[in-house]
Amino acid sequence: MVTTLVKRQIRQLIDNRSSTYTYLVWDPNSREAAIIDPVREQVERDLKLIHELDLILKYSLETHIHADHLTGSGLIRESLDCSIGVHTNAASECSDLKLVDGDNISMGEVKLEVIHTPGHTNTDISYLCDGVVFSGDILLIRGSGRTDFQSGDPGQSYDSITNRLFTLPSETLIYPGHDYNGFTCSTVGEEKQFNPRLGNGAQRDDYIRLMQSMKLTKPDRMDSAVPGNQACGLVE
Repeated sequence: MVTTLVKRQIRQLIDNRSSTYTYLVWDPNSREAAIIDPVREQVERDLKLIHELDLILKYSLETHIHADHLTGSGLIRESLDCSIGVHTNAASECSDLKLVDGDNISMGEVKLEVIHTPGHTNTDISYLCDGVVFSGDILLIRGSGRTDFQSGDPGQSYDSITNRLFTLPSETLIYPGHDYNGFTCSTVGEEKQFNPRLGNGAQRDDYIRLMQSMKLTKPDRMDSAVPGNQACGLVE
């Protein structure tokens, strides 16, 4: 008897208001799944898709405590009885899993490896799964997440990207938490070569100076989104 190896399955979804990507990842054999970075306003869409694909949602996972939108994790847990996972630094009392670097999250035979990648915030996690990394906001396509609020640190950002993500195989696909220019994914090799902030061996001091020189307005919903996301999005 020959066993056919089927890789993890992925769906990429978007919330146009915040340009946030949400991801569904699942094991096609067991149908066990995780959702990454759900957006509260898109919960009905996500639940419908989970039902249509006949998935068993085990986890709703955050890449960090977001400042630009409210998570849908709490509402999804109420509907599907899944576990909510965030990095332990998030100090989120409502979450079920306080994740740390090196943790593994299993859906059938598919595993997500937790990589702590602080710098955008100190709660940032990337999830590595079978040739794909979900990078959240720390590494974007031809860019990187801002480092000027929410425990951000440009030196940590540089270290997380160059020492952790850029050491992955060049063909590793990068699925970011946001995109504002119409891109959906990239690869580690592309970003090491073409990322204008970090590519071609950009130096740490230069990156820090660049990030510190940016004059950015804070997200419109930051004051409500940060505490709201620490409460798993279960706020009015």
